[in-house]
Amino acid sequence: CSFCTSGRENLCDAPELTGWTVQGGFADYVVAPAGFTYPLPEGFSDLQAAPLLCAGIIGYRCLKMAGIASWSGARLGIYGFGAAGHVAIQIARARGAEVYVCTRDREKHQALAEELGAAWTGGSTEAPPVPLDAGIVFAPAGEIVPPALSHLDKGGTLVLGGIHMSPIPELRYELLYPERVVRSVANNTREDGHAFLHEAAEVPVRTHVETFPLESGNEALERLKHDGIRGAAVLTL
Repeated sequence: CSFCTSGRENLCDAPELTGWTVQGGFADYVVAPAGFTYPLPEGFSDLQAAPLLCAGIIGYRCLKMAGIASWSGARLGIYGFGAAGHVAIQIARARGAEVYVCTRDREKHQALAEELGAAWTGGSTEAPPVPLDAGIVFAPAGEIVPPALSHLDKGGTLVLGGIHMSPIPELRYELLYPERVVRSVANNTREDGHAFLHEAAEVPVRTHVETFPLESGNEALERLKHDGIRGAAVLTL
């Protein structure tokens, strides 16, 4: 389709997604077109690499779409601090950004954000102490969007990084008027994957994981639903 032929295969009209439209997400071995596979950099164990290939790449694309031309000294807000957020903060800080994290869980998520160098942490809709150049909403909660917009400086961009989100409340136009931008992120391109894994190895990104045997997959999902995971959950086969 026109999206695939222009380097935007993440917007393909008829995508085939493992675990969504194609079976085999938990297979021991899979066959895939070579152009859609990534060589893993050295230095990552299987457990460390697992969160990079979904949450990490999406977090990377969110950073790419944030519209920040110069990262040194830039002020980035992250709303929701799970698997994607805890990778994105490491990339952003390595680029020289100050990162402000808004998330509702103090014991797990805010504490991990502080360990990873957040300049400030607060509640999910709490205003950071400074205007932000960009914000990324990883939490699938539409009610976060209006306050997150209000935290942006003029001309700032708010990126919505989730696959789904609860309804977004009505927005007052004055939140958008100072040339603020709201945009979504849909999947990722192969270029994103290669660039991210290269940068992740250089940083180097270190993922925080909690493992579950495959037969405990439902427990892992339940824990995720209730903010019970610090970092990323990984199923082991």
